[in-house]
Amino acid sequence: MHTLTTFEFLLRLATGVGCGAVIGVERQWRARMAGLRTNALVAAGATLFVLYSEAVADTGSPTRVASYVVSGIGFLGGGVILRDGAGVRGLNTAATLWCSAAVGVLAASGKLNFAVLGTLAVLAVHLVLRPAGRLLDRAPAAGTDPDSSVDAIVHLECERRSESHIRALLLQALAASGLPPTGLRARRERADLTSLRATVAISGDVAQAMEQVISRLSLEPGVSDLHWHLEDDPEHESMA
Repeated sequence: MHTLTTFEFLLRLATGVGCGAVIGVERQWRARMAGLRTNALVAAGATLFVLYSEAVADTGSPTRVASYVVSGIGFLGGGVILRDGAGVRGLNTAATLWCSAAVGVLAASGKLNFAVLGTLAVLAVHLVLRPAGRLLDRAPAAGTDPDSSVDAIVHLECERRSESHIRALLLQALAASGLPPTGLRARRERADLTSLRATVAISGDVAQAMEQVISRLSLEPGVSDLHWHLEDDPEHESMA
């Protein structure tokens, strides 16, 4: 009976974690809920569980442990699936976590080349099939694809003396709508006027998300101008 050596243990673990991290890089780059660390940890956990069964030299255990890993990842994947209005977000993220666990199981079983091929397959699905899927959409609507995100800019002008208060309200409104800003700039237009510009990444219905933010700020007496627009379409603005 083959005994798992320390070198084999480290090699398989490193392969599993590395493959999960590679998958996570693409997710992190697209600012998804489960990014680099999450996918790496999922792959590491799956690898360690199967390696344990290998270490105790139970010939039937790895298969059983792998089936338990699949069930466990189902609960973890369910935690990243969110309802967004009439649609659902997070399905691709949950499926990616499932694939990261599968890659970890392959690495733990000693099939390192298969683990690498599985990683490449997952990346190919995200990088190649994403634009292919958009081409197949017969009536795409800008900003309504739950798996895509666009950058939008909220622009407002306020009295200089109210700048700190208005900036806090802006950040609070964005946070309440689940839109953490990726950029925030304050500029003094005149001695008594300050311009605030916040950039946010939005997935789903852009207009609906922005409407919630605008409605929270439009009644504030210190705001003199308030509007939003897509970052790549500055001419198309929605006024408060």
